[in-house]
Amino acid sequence: MGIFPPCQSSEVLEKLTGSVCGKIKDEPKIEKKKIKGTVVLMKKNVMDVTDVGASFIDRIYEIFGKGISLQLISALHFDPENQKRGKLGNEAYLEDWVLKLTSLNAGDEASYDVNFDWDESLGLPGAFIIRNRHRSQIYLKTVTLEDVPGHGPVHFLCDSWVYPTRRYDYDRVFFSNKTYLPSETPAPLLYYREQDLKNLRGSGSGELKEWDRVYDYAYYNDLGSPEKDDDHARPVLGGSTHPYPRRARTGRPPNKKDPNTESRLFLLNLNIYVPRDEKFSHVKFSDFIGYAIKSLGQVLVPEIKAVFDKTINEFDTFKDVEILYGDGIELPEGHSLEKIRQCVPWELLRELLRSDGERFLKFPLPEVIKGDKTAWRTDEEFGREMLAGVNPVIIRRLEEFPPRSKLDRQEYGNQDSTITREHIEKNMNGLTVDEALEKNKLFILDHHDALMLYLRRINTTATKTYATRTLLLLQDDGTLKPLAIELSLPHEDGDSFGAKSQVFTPCDQGVGAIIWQLAKAYAAVNDSGYHQLISHWLNTHAVIEPFAIATNRQLSVLHPIYKLLKPHFRDTIHINALARHTLINAGGVLETTVFPAKYAMEMSSAVYRNWNFTEQALPQDLIKRGMAVPDTTKPHGLRLLIEDYPFAVDGLEIWSAIKTWVADYCSFYYPTDEKVIRDTELQLWWKEVHEVGHGDLREKPWWPKIETRTELIETCTIIIWVASALHAAVNFGQYAYAGYLPNRPTVSRRFMPEPGSSDYEELEKDEEAAFLKTITAQFQTLLGVSLIEMLSRHSTDEIYLGQRESRCWTGDEQPLEAFDRFSAALIEIEKKIVGRNADLSLKNRTGPVGVDYMLLYPNTSDYSRNGGLNVKGIPNSVSI
Repeated sequence: MGIFPPCQSSEVLEKLTGSVCGKIKDEPKIEKKKIKGTVVLMKKNVMDVTDVGASFIDRIYEIFGKGISLQLISALHFDPENQKRGKLGNEAYLEDWVLKLTSLNAGDEASYDVNFDWDESLGLPGAFIIRNRHRSQIYLKTVTLEDVPGHGPVHFLCDSWVYPTRRYDYDRVFFSNKTYLPSETPAPLLYYREQDLKNLRGSGSGELKEWDRVYDYAYYNDLGSPEKDDDHARPVLGGSTHPYPRRARTGRPPNKKDPNTESRLFLLNLNIYVPRDEKFSHVKFSDFIGYAIKSLGQVLVPEIKAVFDKTINEFDTFKDVEILYGDGIELPEGHSLEKIRQCVPWELLRELLRSDGERFLKFPLPEVIKGDKTAWRTDEEFGREMLAGVNPVIIRRLEEFPPRSKLDRQEYGNQDSTITREHIEKNMNGLTVDEALEKNKLFILDHHDALMLYLRRINTTATKTYATRTLLLLQDDGTLKPLAIELSLPHEDGDSFGAKSQVFTPCDQGVGAIIWQLAKAYAAVNDSGYHQLISHWLNTHAVIEPFAIATNRQLSVLHPIYKLLKPHFRDTIHINALARHTLINAGGVLETTVFPAKYAMEMSSAVYRNWNFTEQALPQDLIKRGMAVPDTTKPHGLRLLIEDYPFAVDGLEIWSAIKTWVADYCSFYYPTDEKVIRDTELQLWWKEVHEVGHGDLREKPWWPKIETRTELIETCTIIIWVASALHAAVNFGQYAYAGYLPNRPTVSRRFMPEPGSSDYEELEKDEEAAFLKTITAQFQTLLGVSLIEMLSRHSTDEIYLGQRESRCWTGDEQPLEAFDRFSAALIEIEKKIVGRNADLSLKNRTGPVGVDYMLLYPNTSDYSRNGGLNVKGIPNSVSI
């Protein structure tokens, strides 16, 4: 019987061994004191179906003595034979694995008993070693010791995949939910703390496998596919030429054609290495696959695009576009569903087809056209969306007229604006330009400099677009009135000759009205591309990933700042890996649907040169853009120059709540600045963030020193704000506003028609057809809308700001009470947002389209986690 662990039930042992081993009935037993433990875990699952084979094999392993054991580690006493490590208790095995029937539903938890021999010399257990001798991995959720003598219950919040022991060359160790600074860690646990971090850093070489737990850095050298052709080659992002944040390393071998490029996986192979605990839950991954199948359009491009090109023309009217949200597109004669099935994988097609049989690509009705199908065309709505739409973070106050360019004049010539007083003063409600500047009434949406650097190359593709400047007047009712839109192109004689510009002003009659609509569309195209590449991808997804990597490499799970920040990195590394695989890669969905095309990611690198961490704080951002001025009499220390600026009004309340929570939390663990300076893990963490993770900007003087508690609080507040509220503000409104692409076109395919041209004549005859021929094409529209529908959905297992998955995330009561106050503050903010949206005097809260501003509604009070297409809710992290 020596091969059987003591966890097996006596009945099973009796049946298996019977009379072969016999029984010793009369031997006296010495009763040892036991500590009962409860282990909550999930067995290995494959998507939505339990891996029955794995479950059966693991039972066989159990029968032959290869069970799952736990071994307690003392937090108080050293091992007499190894004074570096805490004393170990005896191994104890999970009980009743063979007999217990667990749910067939993927992700359902199972609870197992484990009984530990108690040795008083062990004292307080501060950690445990787990050895999984099964064939399959398990997801270890929690371990609870019911009553440790002298200490009461002890909780271990694990939330980690544990692979079979053969996959590791070290022991898997989990710590109790106590929180310790490095210098305050119980000495018997210090070795295990340091070794755990060492294991997470890895060796820095080799291809990483799914069971590896390694967090490491790499350049963005996995976007191109040079083996296909030169058109699919992409520059490496990262380094002095194309600076960029680092991403998580996979260690895949180099591309055979270009050794500087990492080889790529087959498109449908989504098993990209990320540390296993960073992967989506099975529920979220199932949701994601369902949503993503619709957006992986490059799989369908060779087959379906040919069908579309032959049979379905441009959208001719706005009603044609609206059909997408009603009946869908009817398959043309001669192209039955069966024929489409022959050329498209059924699993992909099934997600594109809705329940209406022969109707193709039917989408939910976007909120921007739910109440009124034409209100999006108004100038008021055009201006309002700069304050309350999907990209409310670019508009700034105009401080000089005419607007000046910051581009190098020697290289790019005169790029200053050609908008004159005569262009705009006729429409300024009696104000002069100088009066409006003095009264802080002029604002600008300026995409000129960022795009002009790449515009000549961009326009060699199918794109035909401009670099735009849009001037707006703040009116007495709080709304923004567009005054002029400048469309600029590089000079045909060379960059040094400056820009070639046209200025358009509002018109509501005749052909001038549609020309003005086109001018607004070109500005919207700029804003859509900049939003996706910079406001959304670069400024939330890409910049947060290095913080996630560094936190796992340098801060122990015992560290208070690890516990504070960890929820705000949930799923970020995985969603970014999937984005590199299918969305931002060469020929991917983003390049196919957004105007910079193959230059998209390279352009985002140029913008990253000027990224500034401290300016990601909302108050600093608003001051920098001239949207607010310091004012100590105001609740948040700022006075907004547009009082009805929904993003800023709601955002400042969220920012303040986060900062108060972070200050309460950090003050508990860092009562003095000296504690901050002497925290070795914290200092190494911050050094690695800005010297490696954001290493291309390491020489910038604006990086905080993290030598004071104030600096630590501000830094952590910025990280949490960017990962949660800022991402929510620029992500979850995408479908509401851009799901109807005429409102937010992503591509323009021809320049503004010139009088006397055939395009101009078409404009005069059929303005809707001409407009739709200019903006995003039909196939790009279908693909783009599929993408943003996926990106705008909340996962059904989402965890929102002010929520935690478990109350046992720390054992310290004061931080838990502070977190409760944070949650309560967010619920009060929810009530205020609802009240402001109901205030008819605040015209920017809903606007002509009647869409309430809910993008910074925390959703803390809703624990139903229904997920889906919803504009409200601030997830803790950049998780989609």
